[in-house]
Amino acid sequence: MKMGQKVPLTIKRLGINGEGIGYFKRNVVFVKGALPGEEVTAEITALKRNFAEAKVHSIRKRSPHRQEPQCGIYELCGGCQLQHLAYPQQLKHKRDIVIQALEKYVKDLVPAITVHPTIGMDNPWRYRNKSQFQVKRLGNRVAAGLYAENSHRLLDIEDCIVQHPDTTRITNGVKRILDELNIPIYDAKKNKGLIRTIVVRTGIRTGEIQVALVTTKKELPKKNLLLERIRSVDPKIVSIVQNINPAKTSLIFGDETMTLQGKDTLHEELGELAFDLSARAFFQLNPEQTVKLYNEIKKAAALTGKESVVDAYCGVGTIGLWLADQAKEVRGMDVIADSIKDANANAEKYGYDHVEYVVGTAEDWLAKWRNEGYVPDVLTVDPPRTGLADSLLKTILKVKPKRFVYTSCNPSTLAKDLSQLCKIYEVSYIQPVDMFPQTAQVECVTLLTLK
Repeated sequence: MKMGQKVPLTIKRLGINGEGIGYFKRNVVFVKGALPGEEVTAEITALKRNFAEAKVHSIRKRSPHRQEPQCGIYELCGGCQLQHLAYPQQLKHKRDIVIQALEKYVKDLVPAITVHPTIGMDNPWRYRNKSQFQVKRLGNRVAAGLYAENSHRLLDIEDCIVQHPDTTRITNGVKRILDELNIPIYDAKKNKGLIRTIVVRTGIRTGEIQVALVTTKKELPKKNLLLERIRSVDPKIVSIVQNINPAKTSLIFGDETMTLQGKDTLHEELGELAFDLSARAFFQLNPEQTVKLYNEIKKAAALTGKESVVDAYCGVGTIGLWLADQAKEVRGMDVIADSIKDANANAEKYGYDHVEYVVGTAEDWLAKWRNEGYVPDVLTVDPPRTGLADSLLKTILKVKPKRFVYTSCNPSTLAKDLSQLCKIYEVSYIQPVDMFPQTAQVECVTLLTLK
């Protein structure tokens, strides 16, 4: 194969990033936008060591599940990968993505692992409760949105159909205020300017809205007028905060956050629980599916009231508090101090004196507690996409909790971690949950029991 070559392909399945997978003369070809069952002519766009990448040149046989994307910038944005696939099929292929990951890392175990059908949404649109839109001056106007896929071109997004309507509406209002007041906008190329990002989080159940402005420095010109104008966008805005990030980095937040007006936190409800969330605190982006996800974690934990539970990567304590009413004791940890502050406040609010959260890494605390004679009956983790740190994996293999509930947002790192964990654990089952409809991402709850 060579660059620009057009090759005939039959698409066999979807890859982990939502691209179609076909084979040309035994070479794997990933084709963006192609669907399983389709026969396409694909144009090679990149040649890698073990595979090629391509785009659809023409479709000779269309999938009956192909549909017209609802978003006007779908192909430019890259934030969603599966809008062109009917939703019931998205759920089927997300289960298959999990199986593919298992086949790569724990192939010998695949026949013995049960992967349940993916749990989906009734209405898979406008579900995200938080937006983080980059700000940039485009010509004579202020734009806010996401960068086009594989580029430095900012897409000025007026409406995103997977975002809750409040988040983009408030963002649009704030960017126009920044424009009208001529507030300096950050220029990444020149490393100059002030406003980098507009972050908006809305409480789906409570209606409360928090606006965070990420800036390069503390000083805000026309501060009082700016705050007055932002508050006037919507009376449901209860918190306006500023985060300072002076670094030349792709990370959204810096270390320093201050409340400019209103409350420090946003109040949100999840099932029977309620949480107060600071701007940097992690909270699931799809509350409707989060209830389903957490109920699956609770089901896997199978608590009787006698068990001690450790909630690693605990964030603001959501999973631990979800389990607390059926646990003898809950401990949790996170490296973000603001999250631990929120977690302990949330536990205190419910009168849970058997729940405690601490700042630090899971491996450090698990090792320390083990040395003190404490080993949890149930360990639950919900790590970032990178999966479990090697040091934590080694610690878990030493500590050996009886039940281990591993919630993962990345099937590849989950499967990779299982290749280590299966030395002492058996995989009882894997339950995929669709937290992000229209994207290729899939969350999994995996129950491991000690051999």
